[in-house]
Amino acid sequence: MTSIGMVFAARRDTAANIEDTLVAASERGLLRDDLRTLAILVTWLGVHTRMINADRLVRLIEDHESRRVRAFWSAFAIWQRKDRRFARLAKLYGGHRVDLLSVGTDFQVKRHGEDPRFAFGPLRVPANALRDRPADVLEPAELAKRHPAYRQRLIIGPSYRADMWATLEREPATSTAELARRAYGSFATAWQVKRDFGLVADLG
Repeated sequence: MTSIGMVFAARRDTAANIEDTLVAASERGLLRDDLRTLAILVTWLGVHTRMINADRLVRLIEDHESRRVRAFWSAFAIWQRKDRRFARLAKLYGGHRVDLLSVGTDFQVKRHGEDPRFAFGPLRVPANALRDRPADVLEPAELAKRHPAYRQRLIIGPSYRADMWATLEREPATSTAELARRAYGSFATAWQVKRDFGLVADLG
């Protein structure tokens, strides 16, 4: 999680896939009741949402076995409903509202109200449950210095192509098939990126 700009005391993997890391953080927060991790994840989402590959995130969540995880990401999509890329994500949970806390949600909501980021979604979060501290995540400019794929997403847009380009910058000899596998994209996209990367390299 430190690899994509969440401030934890841990080693960074600068090649970590952004969407894989986001889903792993949500699993840790929701399935292990790790509210600190979940709070930092939500803060990260508030800062970096536009750099998420929405197609990749939807693919990860639509088959996820945990209803709590699906409810969280559906709630995220409703929070970010102005970003139409996440419209499909908002529909991936259709059950009753899920309480974030295993005990005491009713009491906390009555006392503090609901977190406005989740007030209209399927996850019921007391306003005092997830602290929002900007210092817990890196700003875009700083994260771009540390994470090559994030930097390419800033340049190209949040896409499989951006992640493939970042991989080739690090390992130019990566085969087309391996490039597609690592970035979770299609062989056709990987072939095009390899071609374009080679053209740029030939320019010197």
